[in-house]
Amino acid sequence: MLSRLQELKKEEEALLKLKTTLQDQLNRLKVEELALRSMIVTKEEGDTVGNDGTGQAPESVESLMQVDNESAINQTQLQLSTSQFVTRVRQDEEEEEDEEYS
Repeated sequence: MLSRLQELKKEEEALLKLKTTLQDQLNRLKVEELALRSMIVTKEEGDTVGNDGTGQAPESVESLMQVDNESAINQTQLQLSTSQFVTRVRQDEEEEEDEEYS
């Protein structure tokens, strides 16, 4: 009985780590989405002078606006492996430390 409880606690810890990892990944995706939206708005503002007279943005901007395309989102592969995430986080931290010392 005690070993089962310990096993469940380890599983809970693993699930909590996975939850944190997924939340971090979701936050990164949200930041990336905001950056893309900002780039789109900036490009649209820069292209208003270059419109073809119909009042529509060029097609390249319209294709960038497909950020919320559900089929593209559903085809995105999620990274569920925590070992890859931990390695990436460590690399990011090392890069940040290097930048601080530069």
